[in-house]
Amino acid sequence: MDDDPTLQGRQLRGLPVHSLGDLAGFCESLDLHFIFLALPSVTHQRRREILEQLRPLHLGVKILPTLDQLLDGKDSFSALQEIQIADLLGRDEISPDSSLMQKDVGSKTVLLTGAGGSIGSELCREILGLQPSKLILLEQHEHALYQLERELSPQFSATELLPCLGSVLETTRLAKLMKEHQVQTVYHAAAYKHVPLVEMNPLEGFRNNVLGTQSLLEACQAHQPESFVLISTDKAVRPTNIMGATKRMAELVIQDLQTRSTSTKFSMVRFGNVLGSSGSVLPLFEQQIRRGGPVTVTHPDVTRFFMTIPEAARLVLLAGAYATGGDVFVLDMGKPMKILDIARRMIELSGRSVVEDGIGDIEIAITGLRPGEKLYEELLIDDASLRSTPHSKILRAEEALLSQIEIASMLREVNKALKSCDAAALRTLIESRVDGYHQQETVAL
Repeated sequence: MDDDPTLQGRQLRGLPVHSLGDLAGFCESLDLHFIFLALPSVTHQRRREILEQLRPLHLGVKILPTLDQLLDGKDSFSALQEIQIADLLGRDEISPDSSLMQKDVGSKTVLLTGAGGSIGSELCREILGLQPSKLILLEQHEHALYQLERELSPQFSATELLPCLGSVLETTRLAKLMKEHQVQTVYHAAAYKHVPLVEMNPLEGFRNNVLGTQSLLEACQAHQPESFVLISTDKAVRPTNIMGATKRMAELVIQDLQTRSTSTKFSMVRFGNVLGSSGSVLPLFEQQIRRGGPVTVTHPDVTRFFMTIPEAARLVLLAGAYATGGDVFVLDMGKPMKILDIARRMIELSGRSVVEDGIGDIEIAITGLRPGEKLYEELLIDDASLRSTPHSKILRAEEALLSQIEIASMLREVNKALKSCDAAALRTLIESRVDGYHQQETVAL
């Protein structure tokens, strides 16, 4: 099949070339199961248009490798790629200005916390491509740090890599590390981010996400790097869960410190779900489809924003370069997508059908919202606060701050509740300090 009219009707190795419109007829006359797309370099938008055209035929779809992949000498069949969710989104990445991205990175010493995570590890790859003089990888998970250092070391000999096993709660060690290596730029990606787990373990969520940020900021006060960027989340906006509330508290602590900082530009970047992250629902769907189902969706109306990990990492670096101090940057995530629609499409593109009225291959099971989970996410507390930046996918939000006295009181209460293991006190504290926080109401299915 080919959508080029000049090729239709010709022959390739004795076989006629048909138009895509002929495919429906073949589905009726032949027992077709899969279609292979020989379009490895086409844009996500164009691929989505083709997939929508193929969707009614209920065929499995795979993408043939590029010529470069075939010339690598690997088994060409094993190089067949699954359809990615980015193809379903139809979202093509915009490459930011690399010269501006280098502003806080090029020829500088950079410290990255949470280096072994999904966003942290991609930030490492993007940062190394901008040629810093030294990159310090801070990670408390030994295996993740080992894997990352093993991956990166052979590729970037021009940059000195320093893998550091440890926690952001170790203020003295962090301050010594920053002083010894003269750190100029800090990217703070270390956090507990899994909503249900943090909901069940609120003490550790507060300790890591709030006090860990405070600890790192104290080290920054002692050494005063040029730039500090917090990786935040859309779940910090009117949060219904502990994780989102702790990330908003971390933002508030940073915004307060900026009011007294004369040498460091502090900023934070909010975005939604990234495709393929460790906490993403999409790898789970793939596993469930391979097992034959059921594919589990928490609610038929739940929606989420999505962005690829590389795009998020590049925009984080670019947003940091736009910072003037105390900035809350919001990444344009495009339109939210229904998780139920994604599940249905992934099943169909695997060559299976969704069970309906007892007929089909794979069932979609509705399990109910998990503790703290929202039906939909937001990126702003107040839409009127939004301001543009030089990049169309990066926006700046102007939001209310807490005073230095209020922040100091909040941190004292957090420490007191943690020492007494009082989770109820922490929830009360959130209600009084985090704008828009509310407990998620049970939503009927």
